[in-house]
Amino acid sequence: MNRYESLGYLVSHLNIALQHELDSQLKRYQLDIKLWPVLFALWQEEGITQTELSKRCDVANYTMTRLLDQLQVQGLITRHQELDNRRAFQIFLTDEAKALEQDLIREAERVNETCLAVLSETEREQFMYLLNKINRMS
Repeated sequence: MNRYESLGYLVSHLNIALQHELDSQLKRYQLDIKLWPVLFALWQEEGITQTELSKRCDVANYTMTRLLDQLQVQGLITRHQELDNRRAFQIFLTDEAKALEQDLIREAERVNETCLAVLSETEREQFMYLLNKINRMS
């Protein structure tokens, strides 16, 4: 098998290119690509626990702690201790983080558009369908 027949190679290569491009856009907002999944997940649902956020972002809990520390220092999240579980914290976005949502989503959409520009609309829909189908397996 050569690299152009390897799903792992092709997906990894695409992921690196997408992350590099999005990271360069996020730098304009003093953000790092590592923070993107956390913000993206919290824009979809805030008030979840750090443990749940770790699962959704597919990172270890200790890694999530460092990411949340960084977001808190930047004034983008707050942690609220759960009343019934003193070890669990719910994560909430600050007004500043909420204000960034539209701009950052637009940046991500531009990166997606650039990447998918070589595909027709039908190919784009099929590509996204197939990626979602494969990802549901794991």
